Amino acid sequence: MTNQGVADQTNILPKRIILVRHGESEGNIDGSAYSTTPDYKIPLTQQGITQANLAGTKIKTVISDSGTNKNWKVFFYVSPYERSRSSLLEIGRSFPKNSVIGVREECRIREQDFGNFQIAERMQIIKKTRERFGRFFYRFPEGESAADVYDRVSSFLESLWRDIDMNRFNHDPSHDLNLIIVSHGLTTRVFLMKWFKWTVEQFEHLNNFSNCEFRVLQLGAGGEYSLAVYHSDEEMQGWGLSPEMIGDQKWRARVMRGEWNEKCPWNLNVFFDDLGTDSEDGENKDQILDS
Repeated sequence: MTNQGVADQTNILPKRIILVRHGESEGNIDGSAYSTTPDYKIPLTQQGITQANLAGTKIKTVISDSGTNKNWKVFFYVSPYERSRSSLLEIGRSFPKNSVIGVREECRIREQDFGNFQIAERMQIIKKTRERFGRFFYRFPEGESAADVYDRVSSFLESLWRDIDMNRFNHDPSHDLNLIIVSHGLTTRVFLMKWFKWTVEQFEHLNNFSNCEFRVLQLGAGGEYSLAVYHSDEEMQGWGLSPEMIGDQKWRARVMRGEWNEKCPWNLNVFFDDLGTDSEDGENKDQILDS
């Protein structure tokens, strides 16, 4: 792809996709809240409201390049849970009305389902079992596994790309488009796993977002999204990314879109101990034919 072709394609893409975890909720400070209140109705604490308000200020600073850029718009996706919607309300206070293209409630980015009313003592035992079994594949009784969340997040991503490709945001290329997704800790980790094609093993090493912490996927110079455009090596290391994963993020930040290789060469070592060269393969085939 020519540089002009890359530029034309990049113009229709969001400049950033920002993933935000909700603020501190009543359930975060007292697990017994889930035994009397449905998970989706758990509210924010006062601290959570403050966190979300501050997150809005920080995100606006990122989007506006510390106030130097006036040509930007935002579109929000939000989980239907009370704590996510309340976080969105506080985050939105930082944005002037004319900068917000729209908001969409999206059920597929809701919290992992842990079952209905949750008894704290029982959940402690269940979560210990999950640690032994593995976080990604363990399915909560009457609930979901992270693998189940992965499937619905994958479906959401397909819809997200259709929204982008069909320009459902009515995006004016003269403005930077920023998509902000207000969701939950595990859901956002699964989103990153799907987006960057991380393995289950790599997922297991990821740390959860703190309340109202956010990750910025930003277009690099060549039109690929990367965490390394905005975030430092130290931040990514603290989130549980391995040196190889951080190296991949740096590569994405500079690679030209036309040079993109879905095979991700560094990922081969996860599956193979040793691979022969093409010439060795050819010699082996000749030996087989001659025998």
